Amino acid sequence: MKNLALHWKILIGMVLGIVFGFIMNTVDGGKGFVSDWIKPFGTIFINLLKLIAVPLILASLIKGISDLKDISKIKKMGLRTITIYIGTTIIAIIIGLVIVNVVKPGAGMSADTIEKIKAKYETDLGVTDKLVKASAQKDAGPLQALIDIFPSNIFQSFVDASMLQIIFFAMFVGISLLLIPEKKAKPLMDFFDSLNEMVMKMVDLIMLFAPYAVFALLANVIIAFDDIEILLKLLAYSLCVIGGLLLMIGFYLILVSVYTKKSPLWFLKQISPAQLLAFSTSSSAATLPVTMERVEEHLGVDKEVSGFVLPVGATINMDGTSLYQAIAAVFIMQVIWPEGLTFSNQIVIVLTALLASIGSAAVPSAGMVMLVIVLESIGFPEELLPIGLALIFAVDRPLDMMRTTVNVTGDATVSMMVAKSLGKLRDNPEEKKWDDRFDKVK
Repeated sequence: MKNLALHWKILIGMVLGIVFGFIMNTVDGGKGFVSDWIKPFGTIFINLLKLIAVPLILASLIKGISDLKDISKIKKMGLRTITIYIGTTIIAIIIGLVIVNVVKPGAGMSADTIEKIKAKYETDLGVTDKLVKASAQKDAGPLQALIDIFPSNIFQSFVDASMLQIIFFAMFVGISLLLIPEKKAKPLMDFFDSLNEMVMKMVDLIMLFAPYAVFALLANVIIAFDDIEILLKLLAYSLCVIGGLLLMIGFYLILVSVYTKKSPLWFLKQISPAQLLAFSTSSSAATLPVTMERVEEHLGVDKEVSGFVLPVGATINMDGTSLYQAIAAVFIMQVIWPEGLTFSNQIVIVLTALLASIGSAAVPSAGMVMLVIVLESIGFPEELLPIGLALIFAVDRPLDMMRTTVNVTGDATVSMMVAKSLGKLRDNPEEKKWDDRFDKVK
């Protein structure tokens, strides 16, 4: 086991966690045991990843921008990054719409099944909470998303983990360092360089715990599934989402092969620990430190590129979430509002899902909050919204895990493409071990 690659250790932990969860589902008191004694270890792991996400974004982005030496390079990198992200998101939404319109998973669902799902999940606090959040976001002004980018108190932004505000601040600091004399900028640049190296080493140390953490996370997910009948009723919908997500993965692999001239299998092998963690945590923000470590040390992307592209991607690139929103919106309409399935409404879904993906937070189940906004944009009856969310609530968690995996894969793909276009993609990346310094001393 000691010499086993990290992705295999994580995969073994995931499989054992799933098996253990199913076993505990059949044992009296098993669910309580998992919740009280197993789940906390997964929570600790996620907390550790979130702990270093903010300093990592701050240090890597400031260092990456200040290392560019030329402000014009920032414009070039930024335009390419945003353009590719928007392009892949539009493709994801279109793939979702094509699949759900061809398969029609919501057609023919019985009224009894709908009522059963509604009774079980409509009163769930998760559904209610998402409706409240969506309502608050809808009531905000048209430029509120722009206002939210600019922090009034950066320390509060750190506390709230407001990624767009932190990214803006880091870019502001990096650009300012480029505009002052190099002699005066050097001490601060050296500080952020050292901070970046230290945080990346923390990633290595935290990842030693990853196989055990994903065991705890997956075991806790499995014990939540206690109504197999309803899950089977939603199988067609779930397969549509999974099929679309797999097509997106295939699309990324084509981009990697054609544009960066790298082997798709090699790419999957190098990025797999980040993918498996994204699947386990359902949070691209929590996975960000690991994604950066894999992209820099295993895919060969220079820090100045990964430090910009990946934090931005974790905030605005939600290909998997956008694809899910397209399928979920049409599925809900097929079940309870088929008269709304017009071509013009589906065009509106494309545009709204694109904008929603940019504003969607990189946290678990944020996609359901944005789904409400997508549905309301096409005039979906307000009184049917709770039923609509209840329809897909049962399978949201596993699908959330899968679409987060796609989001992270998309971030890594775009970072390679941008690096390749700027001549910043290395052929022989240098992998750092968690105990590099100890080995050198020894």
